[in-house]
Amino acid sequence: MRAVTTSEELPRLHGLRFAFGTLTVLPARVTRWDRDAARSGMLCAPVAGLVVGLCAAAAGGLLLLLGAGPLPAAVASAAVPALLTRGLHLDGLADTADGLGSGKPAEDALRIMKRSDIGPFGVITLLFTLFAQVAAVYELYADGWARGAVAVVVAGTVARLALTLASRTGVPAARPEGLGAVVAGTVPVGAALGAGAVVLAVCAGAGALFGAYDAVRHVLGALVALGAAELLLRRCVRRFGGVTGDVFGAVAETAATAALVALTLG
Repeated sequence: MRAVTTSEELPRLHGLRFAFGTLTVLPARVTRWDRDAARSGMLCAPVAGLVVGLCAAAAGGLLLLLGAGPLPAAVASAAVPALLTRGLHLDGLADTADGLGSGKPAEDALRIMKRSDIGPFGVITLLFTLFAQVAAVYELYADGWARGAVAVVVAGTVARLALTLASRTGVPAARPEGLGAVVAGTVPVGAALGAGAVVLAVCAGAGALFGAYDAVRHVLGALVALGAAELLLRRCVRRFGGVTGDVFGAVAETAATAALVALTLG
């Protein structure tokens, strides 16, 4: 007997397709490209982040299982998210750094960000970001493969939650075209906060595998990551007049890096 797809299931399906089709290279055919699909997609973004994080943790864990040390495992866990996003988030981070560092008016800065080349601000930001990610994951794997794996999954999920929050109502688009224009302001604030509460509960549950203290520590790490992403988001909105696809990439990478570094503390 054929299953009947309800009207509630369809938006979720389109949302998952939108999230995986725009935020990863995993096979997901985007069948709708409108603001309704974007709203559902950005609410589903943490699910895409969870899958990316699990893949990154699996790569690092496999190397550790084969006898590699924590450093090669950390490199693998940092490389997998870049591969699964075609490097678009890292490219967005570099372009955003170039735009912010240019000191130009908003229109000129946005023009700089659209160029295919990467300037000195972008190169420096990429280097230090990747160094920070690898160094943090190395420290976490050195404490035990499980701690490193959980941290990588948490970072991937929280990074995409930052995109959900960045898509909330009231955050404008800087350009009339592109991914930023499609998703900007699509997610109601209440729904964004609800998604945040779910992800924080998941972070607490993941940390609780190591004890009550770690449950709190993982939640605090997630909040630190979201705070760093929010600061960058507000700076970009003031500087560029809104968000772009590059800004979303920068927000995700900032949140992921801050989460990993925060989880090495304490």
